[in-house]
Amino acid sequence: MRARDFAIVVGTGTPGPHNAITDVPGVRVGHTTLVAGTGPRVVGQGPVRTGVTVILPHEGSAFDEPLYAGVHWLNGNGEMTGMPFLQEFGLLASPVGLTNTGSVGVVRDAFVEIEVGSLARGRQAWSLPVVAETWDGLLNDIDGQHVTAAHVKEAYESASGGPVAEGAVGGGTGMICHGFKGGIGTASRVVDGYTVGVLVQANHGRRDRLTVNGVNVGRSLPASGLVNEEAGSIIGIVATDAPLLPHQCRRLAQRASLGVARTGGAGENSSGDGFLCFSTGNRNLPASALDARGPRTFQVTVLADDHIDPLFYAVIEATEEAIVNALVAAETMTGADDLTVPGLDGASLAEMLNPGT
Repeated sequence: MRARDFAIVVGTGTPGPHNAITDVPGVRVGHTTLVAGTGPRVVGQGPVRTGVTVILPHEGSAFDEPLYAGVHWLNGNGEMTGMPFLQEFGLLASPVGLTNTGSVGVVRDAFVEIEVGSLARGRQAWSLPVVAETWDGLLNDIDGQHVTAAHVKEAYESASGGPVAEGAVGGGTGMICHGFKGGIGTASRVVDGYTVGVLVQANHGRRDRLTVNGVNVGRSLPASGLVNEEAGSIIGIVATDAPLLPHQCRRLAQRASLGVARTGGAGENSSGDGFLCFSTGNRNLPASALDARGPRTFQVTVLADDHIDPLFYAVIEATEEAIVNALVAAETMTGADDLTVPGLDGASLAEMLNPGT
């Protein structure tokens, strides 16, 4: 179930057909979800409540066909690999992986292995993959590092367009948001002939700050009882088919943080809040492969900055709705040491927003 299934409509913009990041043509999402064991935490054994989510930015090879991209950090207590290259060249040249803090290296190395396996004989791989994380150590045996390369490949190979599974799936399996079960959420907006899609891995926020459509609902709810509930993070991935340059992608990524703020997120000291935006509007960029020989010059199409505001608004709304979708979709979960984190009931939320309807 999603927010709109309960008549919770965020903002005034028009969603795409699936109200998901996959509404941007060519973008695909795959999850591998790992749930096993109950009871006391035993490092290396479980309980396991984690996974990996893979975003493929277009229908071609992300390793060989880069896209313009930009990144913004609201608070830097987190990790997203491949950032020096992306910031220097303004290019995304890999899939995007989302997982838990302890599994970033495994996912990154699996992406390299996938690239190596796709190359023709005699070619060498060159890859600085993008993998981001949030911490699921309350519900999951995070130190056990249960995500493997096989799980990454499964998510990569299963990635598809259309509706996207949300809540406690993939990298979002063990995540907590505003004191409720959180995880993966997505939404989209169509504006001026372009599509903007956002996918979040939501693991952030205090319950008493939770706000939906401008209404603080968190103060009307019982306290979560979680210690340091704000000690989490959110990763947001923005995709658009608008033809943007890297600096414009960075500006869209920055606006995703405003969507976080609208739901009550504040980029707390212990939170790692990072946002990446890529544009599929120019698919003729020179290949990033090690042995590629690109043209001396090439042409791109660029949206004028004077016309970018509607995309800003689209990112803000889609980020806000993606967070609400993550909350509504995620069901109550019991994890390590028998900790139970409740899901946010969509019907109850709707009643709080529109009492008596």
